[in-house]
Amino acid sequence: MDNNLLVRLFGFPATLIHWDPMVLDRWRWLNVRFPHGQPRLDILDVGCGGGAFTIGLARRGHTTIGLTFDGTSHCHAVERARLCHASTASFRICDVRHLDAASDLRGRFDTVICLECIEHILDDAKLMRDMAACLKPGGRLLLTSPNADYIPITPGDAGPFWPVETGWHVRKGYTAARLHEFCAGVGLTPRHVTFCSGFLSQKLTWGLRTLGRRNHLLGWAAILPLRWIPPLIDGVVSRLTNWPGYSICLEADKPPGAPPP
Repeated sequence: MDNNLLVRLFGFPATLIHWDPMVLDRWRWLNVRFPHGQPRLDILDVGCGGGAFTIGLARRGHTTIGLTFDGTSHCHAVERARLCHASTASFRICDVRHLDAASDLRGRFDTVICLECIEHILDDAKLMRDMAACLKPGGRLLLTSPNADYIPITPGDAGPFWPVETGWHVRKGYTAARLHEFCAGVGLTPRHVTFCSGFLSQKLTWGLRTLGRRNHLLGWAAILPLRWIPPLIDGVVSRLTNWPGYSICLEADKPPGAPPP
């Protein structure tokens, strides 16, 4: 099957439904932090995968660079950017464990985004330090990662989390206190810590994964008609059920007077 068929047919919105419903939740969280009419920003997307967020922000008028270690994802991202007419989006194959080796990225960006990537990296403190170094003074880091207090969606979410980087998560997630510690260690000032992907998004993801064990396309098609529900009422349902968000979301600033990296 053509991995970009939906993008050819429906454009950018299709980039947000290739995987589970929590991808759209993260885009909605990110999207409101880049209002229409905002001046053009230079944005680095660390761990961009198939490029949805890199492309979406480019379509807002920003100049974006997406980093992925995987050649296949890189090819998909480049093609999706072309199909979505996101001319200011570009992509680079880069192992973010060695982000510090990309000297041309240091001190260059108004915003660095890192959505659901850091939990795959053993030396997470180094990645935080390297991302902070890519920011201009006065720049902003936007990061999401699994919440340490989430309720496992499927058994694999409960662990074990191996002490080697296999492509899967090397830890369950993060607390607000841990993210604040990271910020203090790399010279960032935390602004907000929030959560996204509540009860309904998580249950639809359970359905996708469970049916997808037999056939991913079957699971994807089964939940497709229900994807519109979480954006409308997931916040209310999650509050009523006291259900923890799957992702913890950090906004942090680099002080305007910070010295160059």
